[in-house]
Amino acid sequence: MAHLSARLLLLGLLLWASWVCSAAPQDGCTFLGEEETSSFYQEGDVVLGGLFPLHYSPVSSVTSFQREPFSARALRWMETMMFAVKEINQRRDLLPHLTLGFHIRDSCDHVPVSLRGSLLLVNGHPEWGADYRGAGQGPGSDCAAVRRAVSPVIIGDAASGVSMASALLTCCSLFFQVSYFASCSCLSDQKQFPTFMRTMPSDAFQIRALARLVRYFHWTWVGVIGVESDYARFAIQLFLQESVHFGMCAAYVHFYPVVLTQHAVGQLVDTIQVSKEINLRSILRECLHRNVTGLQLIASEAWATSKSLWREFGGLLTGTLGFGIRKADVIPGLKDFLTRLGPSHGRQSAFLAEFWEETFNCRVNDSLNTHTHSVSYLDREPCSGREVLGDVYTPFADVSQLRVSYNVYKAVYLIAHALQDMTNCVAGQGPFINGTCGDPKHVKPWQHAYTHTHHFDHNGDPIASYDLMNWQRGQDGSLRLVKVGFYDASLADGRDLVINESVIQWPVGKQVPRSVCSESCPPGTRVARKKGEPVCCFDCIPCAEGEVSNQTDSLNCIRCSDVTWPNEARDHCVPKTIEFLSYQESMGVVLCVVSILGACASLSVLAVFVANRHTPIVRGNNMELSFLLLLFLSICFLIGLLFIGEPSDWLCRIRYPAFGVSFALCISCLLAKTMVVLMAFRATLPGSDVMRWFGPAQQRASVVLCTAVQGLICLIWLLTRPPYTNLNTGHISSVIIIDCAMGSEVAFWCVLGYIGLLACMCFILAFLARKLPDNFNEAKFITFSMLIFFAVWITFIPVYVSTAGKYTVAVHVFAILASAFGLLVCIFAPKCYIVVLRPEKNIVHRRFVIKHLP
Repeated sequence: MAHLSARLLLLGLLLWASWVCSAAPQDGCTFLGEEETSSFYQEGDVVLGGLFPLHYSPVSSVTSFQREPFSARALRWMETMMFAVKEINQRRDLLPHLTLGFHIRDSCDHVPVSLRGSLLLVNGHPEWGADYRGAGQGPGSDCAAVRRAVSPVIIGDAASGVSMASALLTCCSLFFQVSYFASCSCLSDQKQFPTFMRTMPSDAFQIRALARLVRYFHWTWVGVIGVESDYARFAIQLFLQESVHFGMCAAYVHFYPVVLTQHAVGQLVDTIQVSKEINLRSILRECLHRNVTGLQLIASEAWATSKSLWREFGGLLTGTLGFGIRKADVIPGLKDFLTRLGPSHGRQSAFLAEFWEETFNCRVNDSLNTHTHSVSYLDREPCSGREVLGDVYTPFADVSQLRVSYNVYKAVYLIAHALQDMTNCVAGQGPFINGTCGDPKHVKPWQHAYTHTHHFDHNGDPIASYDLMNWQRGQDGSLRLVKVGFYDASLADGRDLVINESVIQWPVGKQVPRSVCSESCPPGTRVARKKGEPVCCFDCIPCAEGEVSNQTDSLNCIRCSDVTWPNEARDHCVPKTIEFLSYQESMGVVLCVVSILGACASLSVLAVFVANRHTPIVRGNNMELSFLLLLFLSICFLIGLLFIGEPSDWLCRIRYPAFGVSFALCISCLLAKTMVVLMAFRATLPGSDVMRWFGPAQQRASVVLCTAVQGLICLIWLLTRPPYTNLNTGHISSVIIIDCAMGSEVAFWCVLGYIGLLACMCFILAFLARKLPDNFNEAKFITFSMLIFFAVWITFIPVYVSTAGKYTVAVHVFAILASAFGLLVCIFAPKCYIVVLRPEKNIVHRRFVIKHLP
């Protein structure tokens, strides 16, 4: 309903405009009520309508931004349409039985004038003489009687806003429209504009291409400016939305008014200067005045190939990049068709007269260009008639950049091929209801289905394809528009934009300019947004311990797995260092050597004692228990080797029970020896028979019994919660410590506590026997060895608890070796000294004889 109301209002305004015949002409443009000199007409079976902005209304009060009152480019577009119609009429393979005509009017790039022209085209245009077939002009009123043929199809207009108004009109009037330059994506709405098509790609594709261009060069901090209009606001909004997907932020978005004052220009340049980033479309004079240089400009399609600003602003525009409509290499015959014009044509058409006079700065005698008859015009010399277009440069005859002209050319051929398909249609096989066909001489707007077979999508838009143009300064200072790439929307992402960077000329230097709010965060860091600022402004924070980022501008760091750890740069995870007490490292080698030396020392002492087993000092110190003690000490030394090397489950299950049982054997032997010494000296008292109850069998039984208790503890440990291999990643994050978990801490401390209990009992008994005779009494040596044993294991407990990894194992091995060496040295070193070095002392003391020694 809203769309219908808008159309009714627009149509009412148009009807009002068509009846008003009193307004005055303005700025060389035909407005309401002006004499009819603003059209070209040629009859044909099908007359194509055409709307071209041959004149522009001034839009700025700043001199450098005024548009030319007459557009030579638009005149070329118009002549291209006429050329295409002529070319088609001369062909025998296309529409051989149908003649095309044209009816072309000046839209003045102004909505009221364009609407009036559209209404005259779709309703037939009054003419002043039935025999006239040239440039439509002649005396008389716009409200004349005879009408020309109705145009079922209108080619035009150029501007999106003007085309939108015309499209609403043609939709309501049931006529078909093909635009050659309107790019607003809003025109793709087929519900609102069902009869509108175009040969110009939609802005949606251009916006996507611009966003891809910005992303390609990693420009994330871009300023955007545009004219204060709904069209510009809509396009910029789409650009910003598209750019968000590529990580771009707007340094500023500034809209300047249509009528530019010096104050408005100054405000705009202030915005550009305050932001240290660069993007610009227009407003260059003030930039030069303030010496704002080194800008990388990104041009929209509207001016990416326009040369009019180069002469004054070439220094500022060098290096500009922008997408232009895909250029046609050549349209054969168009150059000759354009340059055929001479002064005589000016006497037939006000348009051509104005063009000729502006190009050669002369006055065409009797020309119809009456609206320009000002004082300055009358001061011009009459044209000599010898002027030649080929001798001067003019945008009208420049066919080196056929872009919009090629769109006009394609629009005419689009209609011609649709008419050809309509002509070739076979009744019963047509695209309409019941297979009906259309009548090429009576085209209806709903018959535009024929055009959709010619490379258009469902929205009536052509397949988008743009040339990426680079503004380069030639050696002579002239502008060279160099194609440095292209964008093709029909290709897949990643291949749609192709750029040859080697041929690009940059504003400053030879490197791609940088345009970022914050430098990219390298791998190993993450992006931290700054509060209250755009997403492109951020800090780079190193990844936390145990985390990595392997991409630039990563939003989050990824935590490594339990078995990996970040490398120094924190950009990828590497396997953690495996740590255990190995035989390859110096500490392991030292402990291994000491363990073997201790075992060898114990066995050597055993060998010495066996060799001297008949001597008093060996016999007097309970030879059997001494032999067992030396054997078990050698086992204790070798138990240390079980703690060296990579742990495994079976090794862990052997390690701790072997340690507990071996030391229980050693301390049990010492306890038995101490009890033997104590009881043996007690047995020398008259009437004592204590040794009868503690003979060799009982001594061995006591050792077995004391050790059996430790064995039972270890068995329960192994059956309930046995030790196992553990990968410890918590103590040192970058290292995997392979160690043996206790399984049951209580069981471990029970094993250690039981050894301590035996040692305490041994110490107490040895302390009681310390004052017995010296020659055969080893109680004091046992006492001293127990003191060393206590010192070692009491120190072991806090050190063991406070260390981790291989150092815990090393502490444990050290405690085993230290306590074993303490027992070996304190108990057997004095005896070996006597046996080996002082054999003269190895005799029975005359004053004291033990009778019950075994």
